[in-house]
Amino acid sequence: MCGRYVSTRSPKELGDLFHVTSAPEADEVLEPSWNVAPTDGVWAVLERADRGTGEVLRRLRPMRWGLVPSWAKSPDTGARMINARMETVHEKPAYRRAFAKRRCLLPADGFYEWQAVPATADRKAYKQPYYIAPEDGTVMALAGLYEFWRDPQVPDGEPGGWLTSCTIITTEATDAAGRVHPRMPLAVRPDDYDEWLDPAREHPAELRRLLRSPADGHLAARAVVPAVNSVRNNGPHLLDPA
Repeated sequence: MCGRYVSTRSPKELGDLFHVTSAPEADEVLEPSWNVAPTDGVWAVLERADRGTGEVLRRLRPMRWGLVPSWAKSPDTGARMINARMETVHEKPAYRRAFAKRRCLLPADGFYEWQAVPATADRKAYKQPYYIAPEDGTVMALAGLYEFWRDPQVPDGEPGGWLTSCTIITTEATDAAGRVHPRMPLAVRPDDYDEWLDPAREHPAELRRLLRSPADGHLAARAVVPAVNSVRNNGPHLLDPA
């Protein structure tokens, strides 16, 4: 799975990288994070038609990580739905409609996985965090889905009535990631952004073929300090070597 990642690029840089045509609103602000955790706000790139003109615009906007299906009774559901398995994403009730209509890209510098280290005579068992990122330092466009949830407790017309949430598609891990954890996030190549984001494309087989290993598998994994284990910690020091 992918349960924690790093996202430090500014909205301006992300807008340039992903050729965004609709920038975030002034009140849509996310700080750089070296410890993005479930239910945190994350940047997402998506394409939707403008309500006024009908023109399809590529947008950069914040979402909550952890997909909340439209039929969920509570947003708490999202904490358990941070990942969607590539093998079944096109058929699971919680994801299949979003896979057909609401796909996005989640920019990331890298992600964390943990490896269990057994106990020894003088040390307890523990989990060693690893930071996994493209060898060349480029941004990863993680393949994601998003959904809208209406809060029945908020009256119509009042702010806060709608929650937009997202999930990351994962697969069996390979290369550097596979040596640490059996699952890993999937990504989309720059040449395939248009096709992946296009809401008019719905054929599952055509969409699934766009999913790739981040950086085409050219990933580096290195052990980092255990401070990342706590979601309360943040900052570039989390990438310090263990």
